Amino acid sequence: MQNILGLILAGGQGTRLGVLTEKIPKPAVQFGGKYRIIDFTLSNCVNSGIYSIGVLTQYRPHLLNRHIGIGKPWDLDRKGGGVTILQPYSTLTESIWFKGTADAVYQNIEFVDEHQPEYIVVLSGDHIYSMDYSEFVYYHISKGAVATIACMEVPLNEAHRFGIMVTDIDNKVVEFQEKPKEPKSNLASLGIYVFTWDFIKKVLIEDAKDESSEHDFGKNVIPKILSTEKVYAFPFEGYWRDVGTILSYWETNLELTRPIPPFNLYDPNWRVYTRSEEMQPAYISDERTVRNSIISEGCEIYGTVDASVISQGVTIGEGSIIKNSVIMTRVVVGKNVVIEDSIISENTVIKDGCKIGVGNFAESTYDRKVYDSHITVVGMDSIIEEDCEIGKNVVVGNDRIVSKGTKVSSGGYYM
Repeated sequence: MQNILGLILAGGQGTRLGVLTEKIPKPAVQFGGKYRIIDFTLSNCVNSGIYSIGVLTQYRPHLLNRHIGIGKPWDLDRKGGGVTILQPYSTLTESIWFKGTADAVYQNIEFVDEHQPEYIVVLSGDHIYSMDYSEFVYYHISKGAVATIACMEVPLNEAHRFGIMVTDIDNKVVEFQEKPKEPKSNLASLGIYVFTWDFIKKVLIEDAKDESSEHDFGKNVIPKILSTEKVYAFPFEGYWRDVGTILSYWETNLELTRPIPPFNLYDPNWRVYTRSEEMQPAYISDERTVRNSIISEGCEIYGTVDASVISQGVTIGEGSIIKNSVIMTRVVVGKNVVIEDSIISENTVIKDGCKIGVGNFAESTYDRKVYDSHITVVGMDSIIEEDCEIGKNVVVGNDRIVSKGTKVSSGGYYM
């Protein structure tokens, strides 16, 4: 794998996650109690033997840059490889922002050429999955392909949400449909590619000159080369989740609390690495109950936790009940608080007697496209004063102070 370079596209805002990505990019959002979403792609790389990686950032990159640093938690602090943060830059005449996935790679051709790879693996930094990229690359080589796309079968009624591959009996792609109204297949692109570098470099240079192009791999580059080149689909049957919506993010977190979770965080042969603060062991009071939950280090639990993900450094006070919820790092929950079906962002304080995520569902009066489930979301660095009552499908913004005794009905907002 020494002739492979990994390029992780990590610049997306993730607008469908609402307040969760107002201050940070989607790949930097916390997941699973102690990780951030990008950790899974980085860990896949090192577990697959790829140690030369470029991370392409754009939207609010500061926290992500600090999290990755020089790559030490992933054993990427090394000479002759390692991890490099690649951001948009200014030239003498203009400031360059990445216009699409293909343009992001095109703008970093010089970086790629410095590594002299034979193949590049282009990866998304905002999905939760486990994949051995070495199998992916070997498949690409065995087919004599210039481009190979990782694909997964999805329910036909959901195929319109994806780029769809139509293949022949040998998995050669014969047609690509971008989010089709009438899909011809249920084989969906995962946005994960292997390219032969000498070939794709020429294609990217040509695409950059095309003023009608959106400079995107799925929309422009792949459809353009299909008729003349060998492009193959790599069938992937492992675990993969798009956590790009409030509901899917909440569901994927809570999947980890099952007795036999579909994604195994505890596989010693395929570890997920991260940069996290060293904290003391978690403490759980002998008077309280924790059922089917993840409790991270640094927590102090004096209340009841049921089917929830509790991140590092969280305090839950006496008499409080947390159910079916994701509680991020350093949240402080006071006494006699009830939290159900909610996502509470990092550094939030919820004071005594509050009720969050209670009542009956109502459609959002703030943004129905983003907040379209029963999940209540509280943004980071907020304070909810005593005895507040917040219903289901409510959004509370980042850096907000909710006054004592405030009531927000289901479907409402506090922005």
